[in-house]
Amino acid sequence: MGGNAVRGLKRRKPSFWLAVSVLACGGTFLTWFWGAFSGGLDVRETCVLIKGQAYDGSYRTEHWREPSQLFPLHNKCNASYDLVPIWINPMLVLLALLAVGCLIAAVVSVVARYRMSRGRLAATR
Repeated sequence: MGGNAVRGLKRRKPSFWLAVSVLACGGTFLTWFWGAFSGGLDVRETCVLIKGQAYDGSYRTEHWREPSQLFPLHNKCNASYDLVPIWINPMLVLLALLAVGCLIAAVVSVVARYRMSRGRLAATR
């Protein structure tokens, strides 16, 4: 990390970084929830009636584990059509990275503030 980046972290309070991390975690959960339940309760009905796609029961039987995975999210009608929107999995990765990055920034900010306050105490003695 460059000197300017560390100075930028020092300017923000740790509570800012923690709040952004919590918001990113909430966004991650909401995005996952959207993707996990994008097929509806009856996948066959969703594929045929709502999306206008052919439902391939043999494909779904062969790939029965896909809809129950936590990541990456997939819920396919057939080999070529996924009910989970294409933006869900990349968004999950980005929001998770944002949450972890902001958590790291909060720790760096706390350490930087501690060192600055410790330096001020030493200078007054």
